[in-house]
Amino acid sequence: MAGEWREVFLWDVAEYINGRATRPSELCDDGVAVIKIAELNRGITDQTDRIPAELVEEEHWIQEGDLLFAWSGSVGVYTYRGPKAALNQHIFKVTAKPGFDQGFVRYLLLYQLPVFQRYVEDKKTTMGHVTVRDLQRINVRVPPLPEQRAIAHILGTLDDKIELNRRMSETLEAMARAIFKAWFVDFEPVRAKMEGRWRKGQSLPGLPAHLYDLFPTRLVPSELGEIPEGWGVGALGKLLDLAYGRALKEDNRRAGTIPVYGSNGQVGWHDEALATGPGIIVGRKGNPGIVTWVPTDFFAIDTTFYVVPKDTCRSFYFLFYALANHDLPSLAADSAVPGLNRNFVYSNLQIIPPPDVLDAFDRLVKPLFDRQYQNERESRTLAALRYALLPKLISGELRVKDAERFLKERGL
Repeated sequence: MAGEWREVFLWDVAEYINGRATRPSELCDDGVAVIKIAELNRGITDQTDRIPAELVEEEHWIQEGDLLFAWSGSVGVYTYRGPKAALNQHIFKVTAKPGFDQGFVRYLLLYQLPVFQRYVEDKKTTMGHVTVRDLQRINVRVPPLPEQRAIAHILGTLDDKIELNRRMSETLEAMARAIFKAWFVDFEPVRAKMEGRWRKGQSLPGLPAHLYDLFPTRLVPSELGEIPEGWGVGALGKLLDLAYGRALKEDNRRAGTIPVYGSNGQVGWHDEALATGPGIIVGRKGNPGIVTWVPTDFFAIDTTFYVVPKDTCRSFYFLFYALANHDLPSLAADSAVPGLNRNFVYSNLQIIPPPDVLDAFDRLVKPLFDRQYQNERESRTLAALRYALLPKLISGELRVKDAERFLKERGL
């Protein structure tokens, strides 16, 4: 048994500050973002509500690192990652009370998620929620403060590495996207040669000397405006086919290592692939036009298309960014029938670089994509370890012996 632990109500371990209700009349275009559950899951977007900063009371502001508990609808525990913003009324900002460690409180709430979910499901309202009364009646057991801090450090070290991997992958993706934009949208290599900023034998950022001869020295008129001399323009249908995904209900999926993709990303796992990776998924229904990169063999379900390159362009990396650049969701929005019509996609015009330029692009960005995949795999392993340790540490089944010494040895 875990000695020295004491029972308290979950409500008593922290201050739970509810966010503010936002009225439609308060919305504006250039105010501060209002953080709802959607923003916690996908980040701040153009669709995020905004309100004037002067309407936000001090207690309703949140900033990087704040602990948030979404208690209505889709319950969840989050560490806020983003700029200073206003908190929506369906989310608590959680601050540990004296005698309780903030990191430990976070994992205590995560441990209680199955309980919260049962509370939500038991309520017969349109949108289930966890009430203050629920928090006041949930009993939890907590160790002395040093062991709380030790537990939070062990689990937090895993989460910190997962977060580092996420940020590193964001940087790698931004680098690859920047190369695509410089080469195939802004035509920076050609402009640098035209303006004398890039000379033979010289290297510039993103433009190694050995690539100099791959790019022409001038831009010429085309259907898409000025493009590098010698490059082509053609319909996307000349570069790729969009193959239909196949129905695969969740009940029919068998445990395996093949990721299953829907119109908005991965939705599960299976033991059989539909296509060889790497690949590109394009949402057809549900989230039409969303473009997702897949680093491995995969199974695309029937709400999606997946890309099959033609001989005119074998570069998946180029096609991925090209499709993303075409704003495919807007094509679906213009359709009378909900969903993405692949013939609309095929008719869009696209520049077609020479094969040697595409090969050079692949050599530059492939290592960036490969490292992102390595980060993803490592993070999955770390998350599995965290999920295995969480219930054992929070319940006291697994103890941190001599917690004070543990903390001292780590400079905590």
